[in-house]
Amino acid sequence: MRTIGGIRMKKRVVTVLVPIVLILIVIAAALGSQILEKYSYSKNKADLNAYFNITNVDDVAMVVQDSIVEEKARLREGVCYFTLPTVEKYFTDRFYVNSTEQILLFTTDTDVVRIDIGDGSNVMYVSDAGQELGYQAAFYEGDTLYIAGDYVKKYANFEYLVHDEPLRVQIYTQWGSYTEATVSKKTALRYQGGIKSDILTELSAGDSVEILEKMENWSKVQTTDAFIGYVENKVLKEEHEAERVCSTGFQEIVYNNVKKDGKINLTFHQVFEEVGGDKLAAVLAPTRTVNVVAPTWFRLNGSSGDFTSLANQSYMTKAHELGIEVWALITDVDSLDLYGAEIDFVELLSSSANRRRLIDGLMAQVDSYGLDGINIDFEKVRSDSGTHFVQFIRELSIETRKRGVVLSVDNYVPSEYTAHYNRKEQGIVADYIIIMGYDEHYVGGGAAGSNASIGFVEGGITDTKAVVPAEKIINAVPFYTRVWESGPDGLKASTLTMNAEADWVRRTGVTPTWLDEPCQNYAEYQVNDTLYQCWLEDVESIRVKLQVMQSQGIKGVASWKIGLEVPGVWDVIADYMAQ
Repeated sequence: MRTIGGIRMKKRVVTVLVPIVLILIVIAAALGSQILEKYSYSKNKADLNAYFNITNVDDVAMVVQDSIVEEKARLREGVCYFTLPTVEKYFTDRFYVNSTEQILLFTTDTDVVRIDIGDGSNVMYVSDAGQELGYQAAFYEGDTLYIAGDYVKKYANFEYLVHDEPLRVQIYTQWGSYTEATVSKKTALRYQGGIKSDILTELSAGDSVEILEKMENWSKVQTTDAFIGYVENKVLKEEHEAERVCSTGFQEIVYNNVKKDGKINLTFHQVFEEVGGDKLAAVLAPTRTVNVVAPTWFRLNGSSGDFTSLANQSYMTKAHELGIEVWALITDVDSLDLYGAEIDFVELLSSSANRRRLIDGLMAQVDSYGLDGINIDFEKVRSDSGTHFVQFIRELSIETRKRGVVLSVDNYVPSEYTAHYNRKEQGIVADYIIIMGYDEHYVGGGAAGSNASIGFVEGGITDTKAVVPAEKIINAVPFYTRVWESGPDGLKASTLTMNAEADWVRRTGVTPTWLDEPCQNYAEYQVNDTLYQCWLEDVESIRVKLQVMQSQGIKGVASWKIGLEVPGVWDVIADYMAQ
């Protein structure tokens, strides 16, 4: 009976233990599975189209340096193309496009290079001489212009390589040192740092990667075929500094600008009729150290490239006798066409034929009169004409450069409203940039104030120097100011010339006071309900401006205009020229 009872007892124990053991096995299996899941490496593949943000079958993803950018390229018949905005953003902003004429231009120091956009773009025309390219250089897809990367490389320093599956292009525009490492064994490049992150691609032992960022356990790296992701530090070895060398063979275009020795002291000579050498000698008699005069000889009179001329040979002869150069000025100020309308700069400057007509006309004047330079004073160019204006300056510079005559361009003090004048490009192709350092407050501006406070002048020089070499900058000072009237009828202003200020002070009985902020003498008085204010331009205000110009290291001074000044101003300008 005991034996039987013992057997029964054992059976009960087994009956109880089996489920417990089974439960423990299940728990252990579950825990093991969780541990395995936690510490095992994910084998999920990333969606590479999503990774490269490819949404169109024609898209070629772009990797610029070590970043995937939003712009996309196109691959057509084995040629990689970039949109015009992409070219301007990453490579060069110096192409000119005219969608009406269907042309793509690039202007060098000696030639205008033309591509006829579309089927004929396999030929490049250098000053109208055709050269076969072997590929289509430019085409439109809808309203989007695409330009072949190999064509862009003629004018910009970069290199690129196209990879497939998916289509992507690695682009380098900068070269230099970087940190490189070797992969020690086969491993996965993952989208993010972590073993659960999706796999971008597989790396083999011996592959080289660029280390972009190193963390505790993972490093962000870039592969030689344009993947950017993460690998574990433990698989990286032989970390060292490497050098990415530029092998493009690209040579920057050198614009051989006309350069004058020493400082320039230019004065504008406004004329409304033809005047000769005797008149020039008379207006120059009170001056000192003037070495350039810019007479307002040429005035646009239409939108087809025509202009009127007041050029005079005896004027030229006298100037040269006095050792003074003549940079004849062409202006749009007060210019009207034959129908009494303002000049349409889009019509004038977007047309290749009109630009050519204007340039040829100016060069005919240069050749006929022996001009030393041309000064461009186009003050009414709107933003819709900016690219055309810049192309005009580029093309004009070729002709002035051939003749060895100066091309100077008048510019406003930089502002967001005048950015389309593109001072940076002017500073590349033109010889001198003249800042019109006045009209800080002007009739119609809505507020009374200085014509040229020192902060305004210095800011104009500093902002221009940000994009134009100092040795190409001339700052123009005003020989005039304004008298402001604030009264019941609103704000009015009248011009007061420097040589009339003393009489104005005497007649009004005011006593000017020097203001440190604008660095000018200031006067005001009131008659009934009208307040009169004037920030004077005199010898002292000009002296301070010249001191700023000296400290900024720019090329020289200009003045608007001769005949409005007091004789003493030439003494302070002479002091500046001697420094």
